[in-house]
Amino acid sequence: MNSVVCISHVPDTETRIKIAADQQHIDETGIKFIVSPYDEFALEEAIRVKEKKGGDVTVMTFGPDRAAQALRECLARGATKAMHIKGEVRDADSLGIAKVLAAAIKSLPHDLVFLGKQGVGTDNALVGPMVAELLGYPQVNVVTHLEVGDDKVTAHREIENAEEIIEASIPAVITAQKGLNEPRYASLKGIMAAKKIPIDTKTASDLGLNDADVFKQRVKVIALELPAEKSGGRKIDGSDPAAAAKEIVKYIREEAKAL
Repeated sequence: MNSVVCISHVPDTETRIKIAADQQHIDETGIKFIVSPYDEFALEEAIRVKEKKGGDVTVMTFGPDRAAQALRECLARGATKAMHIKGEVRDADSLGIAKVLAAAIKSLPHDLVFLGKQGVGTDNALVGPMVAELLGYPQVNVVTHLEVGDDKVTAHREIENAEEIIEASIPAVITAQKGLNEPRYASLKGIMAAKKIPIDTKTASDLGLNDADVFKQRVKVIALELPAEKSGGRKIDGSDPAAAAKEIVKYIREEAKAL
C-alpha cells in the first residue's frame, strides 16, 4: 500500500511575524520553519498504514531550498522516499500549488494521498480538495479515524453535533484533522538513516507545467498588514450587580455596537 504525503514548510506557530518591506510577503529573517502541524497527522497515518500493510511512504513538498529540511525530518520519522519540487511557493495560489502536487503525484506509484486539512501558513484548506479534483479521486476531509482495506477506506469525520462515516474506493485523498493519531518523534536511528536517503528534486517544468500554470494567476496580494494592537481590557466594578449589568449592556450597545 503506497502512500504519498504532501507537506508544507511553514513558520513555527510561536513565531512573531513581521511584514517584509514589499508589504506582500512576510520577513523570513530569523524565522524557524517547521512541518505544518496538520501535515504531521497526515504523515503519521501514512506511516501506520505502511507498518500494517507494507509499501512506501513518499513525502513531497513544493517550496524553496529550505523546504528540504522538512523532508529530512519526515524521513527521520519513518517516510521511505522524498520528492522536492523547487519553487517560490509564496507566489503561487492554492490552485497553482495543487497543480504542481497533482502532477508530481501522477509520476509516482500510489494508492493513498495524505495531506493536512490545512496549512497553518495561509489556512485556506483548499489544496487537498483541489488535488483530489485534479487527480479525479474520491476525497474525505478533516478525518479523525481511518481504516484502510484492500480496495477501500472507511473514514470518520466530525460534523456539527455528530460523526460522519464515509467509505471511499482506493485511490483516494485523505486530509487529516487533529485527533487522527499522535505523531511520533524522530529517533536517533531514524535521523541517521534519513541522511542517506536521496531526495528526488524536480521543478514545475520537469512536471510539464509552466509559470503561467502556477504563479500569480488568479490571486494577487495587494498588501499584508498586522492586526491592530489590542487595547487594554475594561474593568467594571461588580460590587453592585444591578449597576454592573446596566453598565455592561450600555457598553455592548453604545461602544461595542454588538446590539
